[in-house]
Amino acid sequence: MSTTLGVLGLGNLGHAIAERLAGRGHGLIAWNRRPGRAAGLNATVVATPADVARAADVLLVNVRDSQAVHRILAADDGVLAAARPGALLIDTTTNHPEQVLAFHAACAEHGVAYVEAPVAGSVVPARNGALTLFVSADDAAFGRAKPVLDELAATIVRFPEPGQATRMKLVNNLVLGGLMALLGEAVALGEAAGLDRARLLDALEAGAGNTGVLKAKKQKLLSGDWSPHFSCDVIHKDLGYLADLTASLHHGSPLGDAARALFAKAIEQGHAFEDFSAVTEVLRKG
Repeated sequence: MSTTLGVLGLGNLGHAIAERLAGRGHGLIAWNRRPGRAAGLNATVVATPADVARAADVLLVNVRDSQAVHRILAADDGVLAAARPGALLIDTTTNHPEQVLAFHAACAEHGVAYVEAPVAGSVVPARNGALTLFVSADDAAFGRAKPVLDELAATIVRFPEPGQATRMKLVNNLVLGGLMALLGEAVALGEAAGLDRARLLDALEAGAGNTGVLKAKKQKLLSGDWSPHFSCDVIHKDLGYLADLTASLHHGSPLGDAARALFAKAIEQGHAFEDFSAVTEVLRKG
């Protein structure tokens, strides 16, 4: 059943999520730090997060990081200053593993049900309702959120305790960032060895490189089109959150550290807001 939803954050992924929900018949009340990002979206654009909270009882947040989530929730013109009692907030941001616990607590203090639901997948699966969502929420909040989550996701993996969905997402992005760095190195090495890139990628897809990451990024690797679906900047942020998690657990992540260093180099070389597959260019330069 369609309803009016509040959407906060219209970056690459947030905009794709909003497109999906609008296409499913939902009315949207939208806010973004840069209002121009709402261009072409069938939504009513408002000036502040508080305006979204006044207009909708179900709110979806997708922003870059936990600092941005904190501002949306806690600012004087933020969601918690205006949310109706019993409002539902679905946060699909990849958060810091400690800060996400504070968001659970702050929302509960204001009578808002908080659903921690970080996303695996990027722009194309979001538009197609084929995301994977990792979810931590109590039974009541999850039940209320599930009809919306089902419109976004092909797979929902639920975890029983607050913070576990975020920790799962960071482990997932260890694999994601590591595989992309490995594929970039394979392309760079193969070309240095005289292999044609298209034939190299076909062979990898038929062999040990046959992964979802290669399937999703093969065309970008062929064309050198680094227009962002998931940026170097954001994967570097996520791997930084992972580093904080591993430090708190006294559990090292040598491959995570190596991938983070490569994406840091990509940012230094001007690829921050390009797709994270652009790490290939860093590796080609040695």
